[in-house]
Amino acid sequence: MSIKLLFQLSIRNILRHRRRNLMLFSAIAVAVAGVSSANTLIRGMQYDMLNSAVENLTGHIKIHAPGYRDDPNIDKGFSLEDGFTLPVEPEEMLGWAARIRIPAVIMSERETRGVQIVGIDPASEHISFLSDVPIDGEGLTDSKDGRILIGKELALQLETRIGRRIVIITQGIDGKNREKGYRIVGTYDAEGKTLEKIYVFTGLASLQSLLDSRDVTEVSIRLHEEPKKPSIKDMLSEVFRNLAVLDWQELEPMAAAMYLFADGAIYIWFLLMMSALIFGLINTLITSVMERVRELGLVRALGMPKRMVVTQVVLESTIIMAIGVLIGLVAGYLIYLSIADGINLDAFAEGMEMMTMSTRFIPVLIWDDFVLVAVMSLILGVMASIYPAWRAVRVKPLDAMGR
Repeated sequence: MSIKLLFQLSIRNILRHRRRNLMLFSAIAVAVAGVSSANTLIRGMQYDMLNSAVENLTGHIKIHAPGYRDDPNIDKGFSLEDGFTLPVEPEEMLGWAARIRIPAVIMSERETRGVQIVGIDPASEHISFLSDVPIDGEGLTDSKDGRILIGKELALQLETRIGRRIVIITQGIDGKNREKGYRIVGTYDAEGKTLEKIYVFTGLASLQSLLDSRDVTEVSIRLHEEPKKPSIKDMLSEVFRNLAVLDWQELEPMAAAMYLFADGAIYIWFLLMMSALIFGLINTLITSVMERVRELGLVRALGMPKRMVVTQVVLESTIIMAIGVLIGLVAGYLIYLSIADGINLDAFAEGMEMMTMSTRFIPVLIWDDFVLVAVMSLILGVMASIYPAWRAVRVKPLDAMGR
């Protein structure tokens, strides 16, 4: 008996119970659409966390001197030769930035706070959050700029404003305190208030002059593609043998844990939705088998092998699942298109800023997720047909014909 004939029998059985199967198609389509559209939201959250971690002066990969993370001072810095370039292909790297980042005390006329002062070359900071944050006043012009850029929240805490002078106290290369007055050139408004409270920026060369050192404390590297990070990190570890080469997961373990949790959440959500659906599919197939006892008995009496009976039931289940999955994937894609420009979460701005996440939530479509949903749904559909198929082959031709 050919597969073509079994396919025709399966289609006939599906069409014979249109209303019941239409409800089953709808249930499968709703479940698949819900899972696939939810996946785009989960991926959006995942990539937002990744971007927040990478843009938070971390990059995909960072180079430190050994011991810097335990004691972040300029004496744990390292020098770069004039004209230094990273041994990474330009097409693999968005950019890199050398910085000094050390603890400091900032004082206004009224308040004092602990901060991290960061010496930067503004031309290299297109790889960090500074590249697109709104700035009131002016930004830093170059690495020799001796003015200071602070966060809006810090300006409020210090009760100061643009144009005022503040004093920075930090530790120089000789271990002695260095003090310098800076004029506030502008205030930046980051996604998270935590960033605004912690980081103050000035020119790299200007800060080196204050510290009496030509060293930097970190080199941050931003890549085009996250999957290439392990191979590039290994290569850099070979080049910079005397320095610590760390990726963003090692530098931001909490964000890395949440990033990995998002992968697991996709599978958990899929299994929860589809497990409930499979019970309905099994019940429908069993009902279909019990309604066709005489038919199954007849075809068995005419010589249909048991394996063909099993194949027909499995094929019927697969056709039902395939149609429902196709409709669900199309619906899920349309849902994604309707929210592709992003979801405005300004109403939850305070909570989102505490998590250093954007208040505009943008879903991310990964076609591999759609393929995964389709394949796993079909596999579950085949698995769901095993018990009904087993019930079908247990039908004895003589018993069936006597009903």
